[in-house]
Amino acid sequence: MINPVPVTLEGHGVRLEPLALDHVPALAEAAADGRLWELWFTSVPAPDETEAYVRKALAGQQAGHMLPWVVREATAGAIVGTTRYHDIVPEIDRVEIGYTFYAARWQRTHVNTACKLLLLRHAFEGLGCKVVGLRTDTFNFASQRAIEALGAKRDGVLRHHQARRDGTVRDSVMYSIVATEWPDVKRHLEWRLARHGRAAASSSPGGDVSAVRVAPEAP
Repeated sequence: MINPVPVTLEGHGVRLEPLALDHVPALAEAAADGRLWELWFTSVPAPDETEAYVRKALAGQQAGHMLPWVVREATAGAIVGTTRYHDIVPEIDRVEIGYTFYAARWQRTHVNTACKLLLLRHAFEGLGCKVVGLRTDTFNFASQRAIEALGAKRDGVLRHHQARRDGTVRDSVMYSIVATEWPDVKRHLEWRLARHGRAAASSSPGGDVSAVRVAPEAP
């Protein structure tokens, strides 16, 4: 039975640090880059909602069903977003990855691929998960493309599944990666990061053209 506890994960140009209230100003600044809260199909908090967002995440951690991080980009040294495990079910060795957003300037870079590699590796190799789930709003097409680009399989759509911030109810598109698929997914993500590194070394003005632009993932 898995036992997720706060831990720092680092590699491939990013550092995932356990979320704390001290991170509120930096997360508000990250969300302001692109005014991410204006995307109605996500859960990104507006600046005046950020502290409540963090407190809710920490309450979920205390209750044992969430494990949140902030994302620090190694070169810049700045906090550029957040992500977490959620809907943790220890009895069946399952976690989901979501509540993910990055400042607009760090989308279409190495950041999302690196974060997902660290989170998936920790889930499968550190915690012994049998399955990792991901979900997103049926209207968050960019997030769906990004999840599929990781190698996750689409399980289906849960109709009338979850309330949005504006009070409407969304359909959720569900994805998963099972433990037997992890070796190939890991190899694929490592290949993507290596390709990004080669593109950066060649000083391509467009950056990593193979990366997928990531809209924030609402869980």
